[in-house]
Amino acid sequence: MEKASSQECPYPGCFFCVMKEGNPNKRRSCILKFFRDLPSQDDDGQVLPISGLWNTAMAHPNDPEFIDLGIFECMSALIWKGLKNRRWLSHDQNIYIPYYAAHIIGSYTMNMEEFAERAVEAGVIPPLVELLRGRLTWVEQRVAVRALGHLATYPSTFSSVASHGEILELAIQLGMSSLEIVYSHFYQYPDRRLSYHCDLLTRGMGGVEMESRKAEEWASQLQCWSLQLINCFAFKAEFLPALCKPEFLVSLPVMWGGLVNENSPAGIGLLRTICQHKLGRGPVSSCSGMMEALCNIARSSDDWQYMAIECLLWLLQDPNTSHKVVDKAVPTLVDLAEITSLGDHKKLGDSIVSVLQECDSVGSRSRELIEETVNARQRLKWEKSMPKEDLHIKQAAALVVKLEGNSLFSSGDIAGAAEKYSEALSLCPMRSKKERVVLYSNRAQCHLLLQQPLVAISDATRALSLHNPVNRHAKSLWRRAQAYDMLGLAKESLLDAILFINECSQSNDPDLSMRQNKVPDYAERLVKKQMRAAWLFKEAALKHGGVHRKGEEREVYGNESDDSEWETASESDIGDDGRDHMGLDDEEEEEEHEGHGEKWKNREKSSDKTEKTSSKGMRHGYSIKLAEEDM
Repeated sequence: MEKASSQECPYPGCFFCVMKEGNPNKRRSCILKFFRDLPSQDDDGQVLPISGLWNTAMAHPNDPEFIDLGIFECMSALIWKGLKNRRWLSHDQNIYIPYYAAHIIGSYTMNMEEFAERAVEAGVIPPLVELLRGRLTWVEQRVAVRALGHLATYPSTFSSVASHGEILELAIQLGMSSLEIVYSHFYQYPDRRLSYHCDLLTRGMGGVEMESRKAEEWASQLQCWSLQLINCFAFKAEFLPALCKPEFLVSLPVMWGGLVNENSPAGIGLLRTICQHKLGRGPVSSCSGMMEALCNIARSSDDWQYMAIECLLWLLQDPNTSHKVVDKAVPTLVDLAEITSLGDHKKLGDSIVSVLQECDSVGSRSRELIEETVNARQRLKWEKSMPKEDLHIKQAAALVVKLEGNSLFSSGDIAGAAEKYSEALSLCPMRSKKERVVLYSNRAQCHLLLQQPLVAISDATRALSLHNPVNRHAKSLWRRAQAYDMLGLAKESLLDAILFINECSQSNDPDLSMRQNKVPDYAERLVKKQMRAAWLFKEAALKHGGVHRKGEEREVYGNESDDSEWETASESDIGDDGRDHMGLDDEEEEEEHEGHGEKWKNREKSSDKTEKTSSKGMRHGYSIKLAEEDM
């Protein structure tokens, strides 16, 4: 008896014992029986094999073994059981099962179209739609929209998803309200949080702060996965009228993956898809505030900058929308006209200039900017045939004027210095990009001190576009971050400030390098400020009130713990806002950290990583890989 008990499991048909079966045929038949019988059983401990399947699906999403044996039918039936039998759902730990079941469906369908077809045949869509409706909680909505998004990605299964007419409207509503839902149903009241939500979020490894941090990440994923599902519909012209409602369009530019889901283009990705079709460009061009938002993203250091640039170019090329957007789009595109490439997008500056040259019915200022850009291109062609001695003379003349500007700046004549830098730019050879970066950056500093943030952003953007690699000139990043701050553009300021810190960590410039690997305190202050201002739940907290904790009379607004993530420098080198700490760029220090990149350690690796991130996991030009390894 003792020998038998050591060899035999007390639970007949135990999934874990089945998985250890050495006989392939017996193993197969046992797994088939397990999947067939599981939904009809009411035994305790069912969550254990389901969680094991969840782990297997994440680790081996392309393995066909369970697909052939009925896992989709089993998971579909379990979701229905949870929806229809609340008594069973509340028993033991069954409350976890619908979540795991929907997640398993999503994992097995994210890569393989064949698996997606099998899932549709197994009837997974109707129960997923019920979860999407919110029949359970936002946690199940998150994995349902993820699974439906994968199914909608494939041509062979999209029609099956689209045949459920409510899916698109549900996804739109979820995309717009997801952050508010998670905040009000989970984040706001830590003492009321459902225990199984907390367990799923942290796997039992953290307290309230960890739960809150993970809730932000999951809320962002809920929104981003909703947008990914909507994006599949946006490729079909017949669905664009439902998508192009002003209240939805205007919300898209502010939807972003944030720092937790940086691999998702989120709102701008969907806008790019909409703008590819003429039926989408009309509503976008007429949407109040849309052009300003697109221009901000196009100038930003976000990985998805190129998407906003493409939107602007398509709107300008369309004769039905060009006249509506031209005077707002032209200044931004002119600032970006010398970009060589962004990730895999080559000769982007050439495309910009080509479109600008075709613009009609533009205002006088826009026409002047376009002519300036075209003339600059012509200057570059002429310089190629000029003797080197003449180019050296022009460069020397530009240097003299620049030094005059530096002298005026030092004496406090900021406006005079700005004029000198403009004069130096007119003299400087076009191919002397390093010197021109310095001049634009110095002029941006002047405009900052003159309280002219829009002009400062323009100059800093030109410097960043000229720089190699693009968007990596530290001082221009810092100046633009401050200019964005002056305009209240928290997200844009935050991204530039973080990139500035990254560049400081690699710089040999004594004005920029970090002491003892500490973040400069002026940059730390700005990052903290913008992380609070760009907090994911800010709007929800303003609407519903702050976080309520038991025993605390006051309301506590979230993400205050973020401060601990930035190590405080021991003492300040500069004034409160860091505006004067670096002074002006000059030739010598630029040679130190901006020559050909060899002294900026890991610069090329960083650039390569950015390129890979920008194209990673793209289907139809839209990323669907959002922390897939997560729960």
